[in-house]
Amino acid sequence: MISKVIYKGNLRTEATHLKSGNIIYTDAPVDNHGKGEAFSPTDLASTSLASCILTIMGIAASRHEINIEGTQADVEKIMTSNPRRIGQINITITMPDHDYASKEKKILEAAAHNCPVALSLHDETEENIIINWSK
Repeated sequence: MISKVIYKGNLRTEATHLKSGNIIYTDAPVDNHGKGEAFSPTDLASTSLASCILTIMGIAASRHEINIEGTQADVEKIMTSNPRRIGQINITITMPDHDYASKEKKILEAAAHNCPVALSLHDETEENIIINWSK
């Protein structure tokens, strides 16, 4: 087991990572009867995609001795209805101010498009990943 999730009432959950004890709260979004005071489950799914991308890029960077520390991902989620689901995830990745060689960019771009979360999402979920190279 990786986690325990408890329904706390009022459309809020508390998820505990069993190995570390870290806690994540979720709240239903305002447009779906919630207060929007924490990540919604679909916010977490979208954010997980960005975290996964940066992690896989980090693995590739480490393997090839490329510094990507400070890389940032901004996440936008667009919901659809009938059925209500994540229809589109837009992720803009901003790389740190380094002079990346063409080969390094190709390695990192390939990593960004091959993370396990991306491969696990619904086939109809549109994923737009933009990488902004600072130089």
